[in-house]
Parts: sequence; structure tokens; C-alpha cells
Amino acid sequence: MTTEFEPQEKKRLWFELGLVAALSLGQSAIYAIVRLADITTRGPISEAQAKLNTSQSPRPGFDLVYQILDIGFTLVPVLLALYLLTRDQAASPLSRRLGVDGEAGKDLGRGTLIFVIIGIGTLAVYAGGRALGITAEIQPANLGDHWWTIPVLILAAAKNGIVEEVIIFGFGAERLQRLGCGMWPIIIGLAVFRASYHLYQGIGPFIGNVAMGIVFGWYFMRRGRLMPLVWAHFVIDGVGFLAPGVLTLVDID
Repeated sequence: MTTEFEPQEKKRLWFELGLVAALSLGQSAIYAIVRLADITTRGPISEAQAKLNTSQSPRPGFDLVYQILDIGFTLVPVLLALYLLTRDQAASPLSRRLGVDGEAGKDLGRGTLIFVIIGIGTLAVYAGGRALGITAEIQPANLGDHWWTIPVLILAAAKNGIVEEVIIFGFGAERLQRLGCGMWPIIIGLAVFRASYHLYQGIGPFIGNVAMGIVFGWYFMRRGRLMPLVWAHFVIDGVGFLAPGVLTLVDID
């Protein structure tokens, strides 16, 4: 997939890559690094809490509106990334380039298998990190008990799967391949990038997400299919959000 580009074209591709990252996961990575520095200078990481899906208003109706707005606007960089990809002069359609065409059932099955493998590893890494004191207590669902809580958590899980996998592999890996980067530098680089925006959860999740990123990256680079990773990520987050007691079971503090 490597192509020789004029210097100006290379600059454009690098600029687009940096722009999309800065508007999405790159921004999250910077905040996560600052957050980690904040919590480590206060006390042990094991005493910190990483709260996900938090309420944004004490009034349930407005809280729902805020949650939907947050999910919607978080997806905007994905649309930008896909738009930039459609502007490339490529021989095949975008759906074929990303492997999102024609195998929905198989993609779901593959994603479920990846979830089983990654899910077990995630629990093991979390338990180990808590035991070693390098992982914060993760509280994945903090929206209260409302009629809309479960649908919003499902949408949040879907949002995470779409944003992270499309930005990292659908856009990031595709761009890096076009720029001439090798398979393993792409896999390792993107795995570290994925882990960086989870640093607010501690060192344990950083290590776990590097491992997850390597598995996901190897699969994408070898198979060229994005949807199994989106499905796997969606199920991982969905189970984590809807069954937060699972983390309590492995939290051995």
C-alpha cells in the first residue's frame, strides 16, 4: 500500500493525521497524562477512582440531553476522518478498503471471539494492577437509576467502539501505510497511542491496552477488516458498563 508522494502531499497526509488525532483521541491522551500526573502527586494510584459515564446534571431530563449531545459530538471527528479518506485517489471503494462490506454476520462472530480473548485478559490485568497498586478503582457507570440509563450506556459503548477503531485503524493505520510505515511499527505505535489515553486509569490499564492494541492491530493489518474490532470493542465496553459488578469481583483491595 506504500506510495511515493510529493513532499507537499506527505505534509498534507501528516497534517490530516495530526488534525484528526488532536480533535479526538490525541486530546484525550493529553488529558489522561495530566490526570495521571495529578493523581500520582496526590497519593497512591490504588486510592484514586476513575469514573466513567458520569452524570452531567442533577436534573434527569437535562442529564439525558447532555449525554446524547456528548455522544453525538464525539462522533464528529469520525465523520471528518471518513470524509478525508473518501477524498483519496484510491482504486477501491472506502468500504472495501476498510473491510466493512458484505460480511456482517461473520464480522460479529469474529468480534465476539476477540471479545472473549480480550475480555478475560482485561479482567486479569485489572485484578493484577489493583493488587500491585498501579491501577485506580474503575467505576464504569455513574448515571444513576433512570429509564434511559441502559440505552445511554449501550450508545456510549457503541460510540467508543466506533470512535476508537475508526480513528486508530480505519484512519490512522491506513494513513500510516500510505506514508510508507511498516506493519509492526504501525501496530506498536498505535497500541501505545491507544494505551496513552487510558493512563488516567493507572499504569495497569496502560499495559493492558498496549496488549489489546497489539492484538487488534495484528488482526487489522493481517485481515484488513475493521468491523470485527468495532464489534469486539462495543461488547467489551457494553459488558463493562452494564455489569460493573464484574470489576468489583476482581477488585481485591
